Amino acid sequence: MEYIWFIWSLISVGIWLAIYLSLDTREKKKEMLIVSLWTSLLGLTEPIFVPEYWSPPSLFDLAMKTGFDIESLVFSFAIGGIAVSLYERILPIRHVSLSAAEQRSARHGFHIWALLSAPAVFIVLLLAADLNPIYSAVVAMVTGGLATWYCRPDLKKKMFTSAFIFLALYFLYFFTLIAMSPGYVGQVWNLLAISGILILGIPLEELLFAWSFGFIWSSVYEHVTWRKFNQSANLS
Repeated sequence: MEYIWFIWSLISVGIWLAIYLSLDTREKKKEMLIVSLWTSLLGLTEPIFVPEYWSPPSLFDLAMKTGFDIESLVFSFAIGGIAVSLYERILPIRHVSLSAAEQRSARHGFHIWALLSAPAVFIVLLLAADLNPIYSAVVAMVTGGLATWYCRPDLKKKMFTSAFIFLALYFLYFFTLIAMSPGYVGQVWNLLAISGILILGIPLEELLFAWSFGFIWSSVYEHVTWRKFNQSANLS
């Protein structure tokens, strides 16, 4: 059990690498890598979730000793790039910059607020609400996604499609954990502190996390960089 979290993280990197190598343009690969590098920093939030949400055995027992662990950085790196690239892996997408006129539109006046909404909601809920941090994270990501949708309605198709694709992939990915160690979920997740609902052995909260993460994170590159995409079968 000591190395399950580490192996599971490496599997996520394997999925990341397979998608990265299959992308058909340098721009898409650059987007995936940049988003992954920034997303890896989310791994530094692990002390918020240990042991309130789960207590995974980690390399050098870092999670239990410090709250931080190497696996969280690796896992965050992988899922960030996967979430932002799945849609573009399936459909031919080419990014173009928003025009100056588009950037000055009324909705784009909420650009910064939309980007800050998810971390702001998460911090407020963490400090003021008696919720397990996983629920605060899910609510924050859904809120941030809806704010992005309002600010960038052109991205809603990618956001919703990516949310369900990422959820499906994460569902299958989680089965690798169950296959490696059938009793791992019951021993590591703090099921008494959350709903305790398991869907084919997977905690409901993990699936809520996957959907909400795919929803918000699939749009992060376009939103931050003021870019949009054109979709055509003739693009490469």
